[in-house]
Amino acid sequence: MQRPLPVRDGISPSAVFLPEGGWPTVLAFLVERFPEVGEVRWAARMAGGRVVDVDSTCVGPETPYRPGRRVFYYRELEQETRIPFDETVLFENEHLVVADKPHFLPTAPVGQYLQETLLVRLKRRLGVPHLVPLHRLDRETAGLVLLSKEVTTRDAYHALFRGDGIVKTYEAVARFNPDHAYPVTRRSRIERAAQFYRREEVAGEANAVSVIHLIDRVGELARYRLQPVTGKTHQLRVHMAALGMPILNDALYPQERSRQEGDYSRPLQLLARTLEFRDPVSGGVMSFESRFRLSALD
Repeated sequence: MQRPLPVRDGISPSAVFLPEGGWPTVLAFLVERFPEVGEVRWAARMAGGRVVDVDSTCVGPETPYRPGRRVFYYRELEQETRIPFDETVLFENEHLVVADKPHFLPTAPVGQYLQETLLVRLKRRLGVPHLVPLHRLDRETAGLVLLSKEVTTRDAYHALFRGDGIVKTYEAVARFNPDHAYPVTRRSRIERAAQFYRREEVAGEANAVSVIHLIDRVGELARYRLQPVTGKTHQLRVHMAALGMPILNDALYPQERSRQEGDYSRPLQLLARTLEFRDPVSGGVMSFESRFRLSALD
């Protein structure tokens, strides 16, 4: 069995397959395949040992191109802004980590976020190089994230999310809508929208179900408990907007405004509040609650 490549600075390597083609070197291929990185930065990564083959042998600027190979590289950003909020580890054993993620922190590396993600922070902090999130929260959503430490039991925990083994509740602050009798159950079909990263309700058989309970009301705003029966991307945000009560400070649903990068003054008022499941390894019931609180009605 091929041993996994090492994690460096909390970053696992990305892989690229070398297709049939006439590139003279691996560097020439990478420059064409990833033009946004550029030749100078690829050459610098190679000089730093951050481009390797499957056996961890360094790939250099003069390494000949051979189709059918896999090349691995460690992503890096020229500049990454520190996100000024900290995660908390609520629980850890030999199999799991339960973390409390703050608003604005991505769950895993994506785009312009690499070191400033929950996953990479925890890999470095806990010294667990092959930590894997079992599910994800939007960058703007705060609350509980379950991560797997142990490869041999990982699929057993993944199975909880593929079925109905996880009971999740969220909390949100949103516009109060007196037209509904609570609790409200929203069933709809959610698919990708034309706009990048957005989702929308479309005609067709429902693939997303959410139950919304009213907790309390203060003036035009209310606090809701949200129970997603399914797990579609942005499901709760889409459903709340469709019900005429978009979550406070949501810049996407509806698309009323944009938030400037680095503006942390108006966090999305959505919190992954509780997680409960029967542990497939120990057989015991596990229950966790976020320590974060939504600020809009406090």
